[in-house]
Amino acid sequence: MPSLSEVISCLSDYDPNALPVAQAQRIIRDVVSPVEAVEKVALRSALDRVLAHDIISPINVPQHDNSAMDGYAVRGADLGADAATLQIIATIHAGGSFDGEVGAGECVRIMTGAPMPKGCDTVVPQEFTQAGGEGRVVIPAGVVKTGDNRRLRGEDLEAGKPALSAGKILRPADLGLLASLGIAEVPVRRRLRVAFFSTGDELRSIGEPLDAGCVYDSNRYTLYGMLSRLGCEIVDMGVVKDDPASLEEAFRIACESADAVITSGGVSVGEADYTKQMMAKLGDVTFWTIGMRPGRPMAFGKISSNGRSACLFGLPGNPVAVMVTFYFFARDALLRMMGAQEARLPLMRVASQSAIRKKPGRTEYQRGIVAVGEDGVQRVRITGAQGSGILRSMSEANCIVVLHHDQDRVEAGDMVDVLLFEGLV
Repeated sequence: MPSLSEVISCLSDYDPNALPVAQAQRIIRDVVSPVEAVEKVALRSALDRVLAHDIISPINVPQHDNSAMDGYAVRGADLGADAATLQIIATIHAGGSFDGEVGAGECVRIMTGAPMPKGCDTVVPQEFTQAGGEGRVVIPAGVVKTGDNRRLRGEDLEAGKPALSAGKILRPADLGLLASLGIAEVPVRRRLRVAFFSTGDELRSIGEPLDAGCVYDSNRYTLYGMLSRLGCEIVDMGVVKDDPASLEEAFRIACESADAVITSGGVSVGEADYTKQMMAKLGDVTFWTIGMRPGRPMAFGKISSNGRSACLFGLPGNPVAVMVTFYFFARDALLRMMGAQEARLPLMRVASQSAIRKKPGRTEYQRGIVAVGEDGVQRVRITGAQGSGILRSMSEANCIVVLHHDQDRVEAGDMVDVLLFEGLV
């Protein structure tokens, strides 16, 4: 992969002091690369892991034409304009079979999942039939068409065809699909190791006394939760003080033990600049003022120590800004490093309940609540004050309203993009 300096040198309009969100995202995407190591894990341990290789189906699923209903397997040719009375010559249960062949005027009682007998191409559901006496069944005219209620061999998956593609994050349905192929072990990328710590002399960990002017470190816990949701292997390094020796030691330990390092705090103008000095000392790092709110200051690059290197994401210190920059910058990059298929955050369009002030020239991320009104229409409303330190608003919100770079004022009833939190935060 190209270095950060090489990527930036190719951009004619690059300005680190006024960087649009889209350009920052593109730079990060061009710099990071997937981990190479692959391991095999038991099927039940593969949930939320990233598939390392394509899975080719070794069998047809289903292996035979089979019934989709409890009923009667019949020949479509025996169904006409009038009711048909057919002789029942056998019964097939799921897991069973019938070696004979069904002839004209005959049928077979069949259960869901049982293989279709020779000569039959249609299943008539039990509830559509009538008893005919003496081992016969009456099928009224027009209740089914030829081919109805029959699952074809290989209809779900055909032998030799791709079942799942490399880069897929395995979900419950994927585990079931792999089980249906008889696959017990799955090749996955090794878990991405991410080290993170907070910087600031004012920060205290839970359990410590809260001195005047100090605050408890909430970023450590939101980052832990967000990284856990991604399935990362986490190295929690706690709070690091704003002094050169402590910061350099923390950066070196993080770099030597992880694939990516995430910090919160120490990248804003006016803050103690030891963090910036250490980032610059240990690697190829750039410091950005991004055209966004919240989360303007951010650092990105690669740092090295004792022959090991790691991607670095220096996030702002304000709690809401940490979450926003993580979701819209770090998350996509970490997924790419995990080897996952491109998984941009899915935005949905919802009507705004009220007007929202916005000027073109920056991207704004506002906390919102999507709800269904009495008229059955979904609308989104802003949670209230949008300060980047108001973490309560993130807890109350169920979405982020994304107001794009070129977007102007939003009027009540206008459609806006929202990112739903469900399954994300």
